[in-house]
Amino acid sequence: MSDIFPSELKFDSLPYALGKPLASARLRTFPEDFQVDEHLGYPLTGEGEHAWLHLRKRNTNTAWAAGLIADLAKVARRDVGYAGLKDRNAVTSQWFSIGLAGRPEPDWEQLNSDELTVLEATRHQKKLRRGGLAGNHFQLILREFNGDKALLEQRLQRLKEIGAPNWFGSQRFGHDYGNLAAATALFRGRRERDRQKRGLYLSAARSLLFNAVLARRLLDGNWNQALAGEMMALEGSQSVFAVETPDAELSARLAALDVHPTGPLWGRGRPPVSAVALAMESETLESFAEFREGLEMAGLKQARRALRICLRDLEWCFPEDDVLQLAFSLPAGSYATAVVREILDSEIAPRNE
Repeated sequence: MSDIFPSELKFDSLPYALGKPLASARLRTFPEDFQVDEHLGYPLTGEGEHAWLHLRKRNTNTAWAAGLIADLAKVARRDVGYAGLKDRNAVTSQWFSIGLAGRPEPDWEQLNSDELTVLEATRHQKKLRRGGLAGNHFQLILREFNGDKALLEQRLQRLKEIGAPNWFGSQRFGHDYGNLAAATALFRGRRERDRQKRGLYLSAARSLLFNAVLARRLLDGNWNQALAGEMMALEGSQSVFAVETPDAELSARLAALDVHPTGPLWGRGRPPVSAVALAMESETLESFAEFREGLEMAGLKQARRALRICLRDLEWCFPEDDVLQLAFSLPAGSYATAVVREILDSEIAPRNE
């Protein structure tokens, strides 16, 4: 894949906020070792033309579950909404919406199986859109732990204080980075009729550019600082604001995890950053002209994403001598694997059992 992007941007080669971890463990030995629960962040009204289902899924991918729902409700798959794709090798609770205007509501209990459990069924006026939730809560079990527990706990405490890099995880890029290869083919004229696949490929290309800027900021030592001309993101919000010249007040807000520097989600329009931040991003992305131009031609618009994430509700313990248990919450669109790589080396291939 070196002809598409530099090898140093592969997920396992990205830089670290606190240096490469010394401890190691196995992640996702069993699906129950990786549990994810969605937090919508808003109430459902209990009425409206959209049925909303809260499902628990085990060892099941989101698209497959959405297909089962569509078949049962006798609607097109595009009428089934969900906030995002969840890992297959996991136990996840996830919301789905189903447009049922003028249609009878099926017996949702028919979805119950070894893989799916209906937790709740209600109604709402709107469809669930991608990214339409506050965040996710993760409970992870890492087995075969090998390392100094005192040093690990110091590292966890430090990440709790400073946050973690907000990488797009390896899942975004597909097996063997195939989504990036497909994006390159799109930009070189190949047609993709499947809208969902096309969206995945474009998102992968966009994510690579963001990761490139974040990697540069980590290597420069300013990933959690403000540059002149920076766009800052408010913690827990989609709001961003421009900073011409960083000052002591902004530094204090950065240290308190109240605001975060941002990186580009590439698309049409002029980048909103200026001065030092613009020069740095322009230099970093200069060699990615094909991806930048392809994303612009595809109609995507410039947006920003925080370079840093807070590890909300971070807790840890050792229920057994060689088992580490972690729990934390992340905003929508952030990856637990980006957090885990900062804590320990979990490169051992996961097993599906």
